[in-house]
Parts: sequence; C-alpha cells; structure tokens
Amino acid sequence: MQPERPMIIGNIPKLPAKWATVVMPFILSYLMSGIISFINMLRNLGWIDGFINLWLHNWMISWAFAFPIVLALLPLVRKLTSKLVDMPHPNAPK
Repeated sequence: MQPERPMIIGNIPKLPAKWATVVMPFILSYLMSGIISFINMLRNLGWIDGFINLWLHNWMISWAFAFPIVLALLPLVRKLTSKLVDMPHPNAPK
C-alpha cells in the first residue's frame, strides 16, 4: 500500500518539491504586483468611483508582465545573492 500523499484542499494533492522554483515566484509576483499597482493607482487617481474594478484590471496586466520577468531574472538574482551572502554548498557535509 502506498503512503497517502499530502493534500492541499480536499483531493487536490500537493505539488512535488521541484515545483517550488515556479510556485514561489508565482505567488510573490502576484502579491507584489497587486500591492504596487494598488498604491500607484491610489496615489495617482485617488479613491475614485470604480477604483476596485480599474485596479483589478490593471493588476492583472501588471502581473502578466511581472511573473515572466521574475522568472527570467531569478537566476541573476540568485547569482548576485550568492556573491553577497555566504551560502553553503548543497552537497557540503554538515
């Protein structure tokens, strides 16, 4: 008998660990683009009629650009981070 896989909700299984490299930038770009587009719209337009609908529309456009950009820049950011932070090698003995 196979061990039960952990579930997210109901019968939806969790993704394998290798997907973390895509899921984390997905969530981060989603949240950051939403927050930034909200703040920019509020500063530029103020609280106008239909603000939420306009913001949601602009957020989705922003996120459509943000996610692929984050994925493309992630290797460069990891390389820069390793130059600033003393990172242990993954295969180093503990």
